Amino acid sequence: MTNIRQSGAHSRIFRYKNGMTLQLYDTYTRSLREFVALHPPHVGLYACGLTVYDYAHIGNLRTYIFEDILRRVLRYNGYTVTHVQNITDVGHLVSDEDTGEDKMEKGSRRTGMTAWEMAALYTHHFKNDLRQLHVLEPTIWCQATDHIPEQIALIQCIEAKGYTYRTSDGIYFDTSLLADYGRLARLNPEGQQAGVRVDMAEKRNPTDFALWKSSPPDTHRQMEWPSPWGMGFPGWHIECSAMAAKYLGPFFDIHCGGEDHIPVHHTNEIAQTQACYGTNLANFWMHGYFLQLSDAKMSKSAGEFLRLQTLLDRGYEPLAYRYYCLNSHYRSKLNFSWQGMDAATTSLNRLRQAVYEWGAAGLPDQAFLDRFQTQVNDDLNMPRALALAWELLKVDLPAAAKKATILVFDQIYGLGLAEWQPNLEIIPSHIIQLAQQRQAARDAQNWAEADRLREQITVAGYTVQDTPIGPKVRTIS
Repeated sequence: MTNIRQSGAHSRIFRYKNGMTLQLYDTYTRSLREFVALHPPHVGLYACGLTVYDYAHIGNLRTYIFEDILRRVLRYNGYTVTHVQNITDVGHLVSDEDTGEDKMEKGSRRTGMTAWEMAALYTHHFKNDLRQLHVLEPTIWCQATDHIPEQIALIQCIEAKGYTYRTSDGIYFDTSLLADYGRLARLNPEGQQAGVRVDMAEKRNPTDFALWKSSPPDTHRQMEWPSPWGMGFPGWHIECSAMAAKYLGPFFDIHCGGEDHIPVHHTNEIAQTQACYGTNLANFWMHGYFLQLSDAKMSKSAGEFLRLQTLLDRGYEPLAYRYYCLNSHYRSKLNFSWQGMDAATTSLNRLRQAVYEWGAAGLPDQAFLDRFQTQVNDDLNMPRALALAWELLKVDLPAAAKKATILVFDQIYGLGLAEWQPNLEIIPSHIIQLAQQRQAARDAQNWAEADRLREQITVAGYTVQDTPIGPKVRTIS
């Protein structure tokens, strides 16, 4: 086998703004590494998408927010990112051990729709959820069912290299032939006892996995295709290896997903690519950690999960959930609570109001920008990067400089601070006149008259707030 390439010894080092290099945690090496693009200034980024047999839950969406932050940070550092994201619409079986049925077939019975109709529906909702969370649109969307020839070709390559064997239900990858199989997850294949944790069936080794599953005899599946091995459908793992290699090449910069992908899905993607191309597929492997509900992983299989629509139905904004996620590092588990959503909503609205009241933007403060880049380049340390926004509110800087600075921050926060405006209230003209008279009294340091006018405004059912750009009148809630 050819050598597995690691960080780009043959790549020129990309020069970051202000000399601040980007450090990212690589799951494969279990270390924080300086990010060096393989082909600067271009970066290839692949993210595992949703299996569209049901709605995305907010735990899934936390992972896509993390990947969006990564993409924004890369862009902030001057890179041009090609972001590829798949849609799994076939091949993902209910068990990671390649047993049970395809989740798409099972979901089709549950919904009463065809597998194709169901895939289209849940893909639509998934993409809409991402838009509402200000997750940037991937450069390329790719669906597994649109890339069957590429998957068959990759299986043929692996077969030609001698890494497969055939069973009555398909073509399997022989993991015993790879000396470092499971390195990503630090697996010990020899320590896994056949029949104890894994349903072996005809598999030679507990960790072997399906590349192609044969359709059962005398059974017509909704999703099946002819292949050199007969009618059937691809295994779950082959799609990502095939599509990533098609759009980004057999060795690209970063591959992302949830932490649940480490022990099986991503481990097997690497094995397939090592067998065919002699690479680890990606130079960096990055994983977002779980969102937990009552200290337990949120999952569809458990039957209890929260959708973004669930939050909307309870009166929360999508961006309040994005703000909620920014308060935790992507490599830390995050416990979800309604109290936490309340706090995120309050903080987001306070931040929006402050930015709005700063008026027009001027020039950003370079010292704050340098500190911000230090935090985001430290493995996407968003809690500390977000804390800088609140520090900015308190410091003695011109409002125009504050606004310009925080709008730069928001290139990565993704909260849409520049576009936000408060709900417009129609304030009666006589109340506005009272507020203007009060401001004139304040300017003249006639505090008694200013207090008397404030009392008149309050009795009328309004409150007046002094801001850097003048008095602001609101209805008393």
